[in-house]
Amino acid sequence: MTRNRIRAAALHEFAYKGYEGTPLSDIAKEVGIKTPSFYAHFRSKESLLLHLFDDVLQERVETVCRLIRQLEASTPDEKLFRILVLFCHGEDVSEEKLLFLKRLTLFPPPALEQEIKARFLASERLLSEPLCRIFREAADLGAIRPIPADELLASYYCLVDGCFVQRFYYPPHEAEHRLRLAWSIFWNGIRA
Repeated sequence: MTRNRIRAAALHEFAYKGYEGTPLSDIAKEVGIKTPSFYAHFRSKESLLLHLFDDVLQERVETVCRLIRQLEASTPDEKLFRILVLFCHGEDVSEEKLLFLKRLTLFPPPALEQEIKARFLASERLLSEPLCRIFREAADLGAIRPIPADELLASYYCLVDGCFVQRFYYPPHEAEHRLRLAWSIFWNGIRA
């Protein structure tokens, strides 16, 4: 139980203060334990951060895959748009987790940068195959031009990344409007 409380407190602290801005004493204080007691649950602050990062990435993959299954009967463009919205607005993911993900992927602690990048790219690879299937389905239906799947995927991820970051800069209605505009340009650029 204490381990889960540490995880929840750390997620909050890391999301809002960043890794470097969060001393273990703040996490321990929020949980109601003494700082040395932390080590009964986690090997280190780094270990805790990586556990949390893995959890958020896994939840993201599971949520996207669940959405893809729910949209089985939808058109490829509807699937891709709904996935874009999920990535960027996190319908099923807390604001805290999205902020945590943004901080770590854009500003990883220097000592953990390579590890964080490797874990992020591994989670992205888990999503790439289902997304490529949607692109192949769209091509088979004649909905999009014959463009190599890796090029479509790279472009789609750029769209996702841009819209994800913009959600932190603009009010929700403006971020959603920009997402719809960017989606329209993307889809019109690839459709047959």
